[in-house]
Amino acid sequence: MDCVFCKIVAGYEIDPSQVANTFRAAHLSERCGLDEEAMRYYETLLAQRPIDERVLINLGVLYEDIGRDQDAATCYDIVVQNRPTDRRARLYLEDAKAGMEMYYDEDLERKEDRLNQILRIPITDFELSVRARNCLNKMQIQTLGDLVCRTEQELLSYKNFGETSLTEIKEILHSKGLRLGMPREEAVASIEAHARRSGTGDQADVMNRPIMDLQLSIRARRTVEALGCLTAGDVTKHSAEELLGMPNFGQTSLQELRSVLAELGLKLKGE
Repeated sequence: MDCVFCKIVAGYEIDPSQVANTFRAAHLSERCGLDEEAMRYYETLLAQRPIDERVLINLGVLYEDIGRDQDAATCYDIVVQNRPTDRRARLYLEDAKAGMEMYYDEDLERKEDRLNQILRIPITDFELSVRARNCLNKMQIQTLGDLVCRTEQELLSYKNFGETSLTEIKEILHSKGLRLGMPREEAVASIEAHARRSGTGDQADVMNRPIMDLQLSIRARRTVEALGCLTAGDVTKHSAEELLGMPNFGQTSLQELRSVLAELGLKLKGE
């Protein structure tokens, strides 16, 4: 690969007008993880007429990887204007436009989603004494979210709620990495820390983790989705060779995917 790559690059340097050599140099640079070099070659090809639609798609993906969503959208839009029925280009364009509108912290949103899921767990899901359950019901505490915002003093001040019931409540919250009277920000951090200490869950949960929940780059996510993968378990059914044979997927993306799977205790097929 390196030898072929050097020859192609040499051919480009001798005659940059050779479109085929320039495209191959761009493609191989991308596959080798040399994204800046790949962008330079693809951008050179923008001066050629007519512009190869593959150049626009590949360059758009590279732009998205570095957060240049506006430039990526421009590339995809040109393809869509020329070929309105190109489903892939239309999807890429919609994705880039959505990226331009995202100003929220995705990591914080994931943490808050996880927190909300836990806080919505009904109190009736836990084994409590009849006294503790009746007291919580009369206090209109239906979920962990209702419970976590209360203080020990508030609970103990209620009639028939004593130290024994308080101990039961504390054990329930502790099992979820929570405690009474926690501010929201502290609860988010505590749940994250608790999840790390507890591991990622049983194997079935890990294998069923949705692709959208994995912290993958746009390029890697699109590749596994193109292979029909919906979960982390689906990804493990494919080999490195199969992934490398997909468009716009090179060694950098492969290492990224391996790292994400390794965090879940998973590997690609044959590894």
